Amino acid sequence: MNGRTYERIRVTQDEGVVTLELNRPEVRNAIDLQMARDIDLALEEIVAQNEPCVLVVTGVGKRSFASGADMNQVMEEGREDALRAINSTLFYKLEDFPWPTIGAIEGIALGCGCELAMTLDLRIAGASSRLGQPEVGLGVIPGAGATWRLARLVGLGRAKELILTGDTITAVEAERIGLVNRVVPDGHALEEAQSLGWHILRQDPLSVRVSKMILNAWNRDFCSPVMEKLGQAVLFEAEGKRHRVTAFLERKKGS
Repeated sequence: MNGRTYERIRVTQDEGVVTLELNRPEVRNAIDLQMARDIDLALEEIVAQNEPCVLVVTGVGKRSFASGADMNQVMEEGREDALRAINSTLFYKLEDFPWPTIGAIEGIALGCGCELAMTLDLRIAGASSRLGQPEVGLGVIPGAGATWRLARLVGLGRAKELILTGDTITAVEAERIGLVNRVVPDGHALEEAQSLGWHILRQDPLSVRVSKMILNAWNRDFCSPVMEKLGQAVLFEAEGKRHRVTAFLERKKGS
């Protein structure tokens, strides 16, 4: 990442795994406008490297992944700010990040923080983490994707229950309903997410990228079997496919 520093986040890279840390521990990593700008800039710079990677998103400190939107800013925002949809636009960009993304959740992921986690491809949570959408108790609604991403992850009924009650749930319950992929002992979410990232990086990068594109398209209801055919057509004549299938067949001959 060329040693760049940011005001609200930290970004490091280790053998293809890029770790982006939300860095406002004094306010439990609440997401404000500057943090959103920092994340947006970091995503542009990572993509500009044009190298296969896995992006891991986490929060600094043990208490919070992200506690939600910065309520001091929310208090001052009006209708025009809502229509600008800054966080929602950023989260679409994060969801469409070309390479796999993984959330490492320790502590709380609430409101906008939970919505951020839902934009990521995979989510690893520490055992005592809690997740939820408490917005209705504050006189607003989830405004950065939870009203549809949550339903697609856990089903409409459970999404309605979480959003309409404003309740938070444990990591174990989140895993049971499909909101997170794995629960690990507290303090190990980042380690597990990075390990999973390195595992993904051992796969064929073009196949991983095309698979993510098709899965995202399906999730937005504009995918069809045609996209699978197109994706496979691209991959079938790619060098990665020839190399990996040849290696597989050679191993099979020797077994």
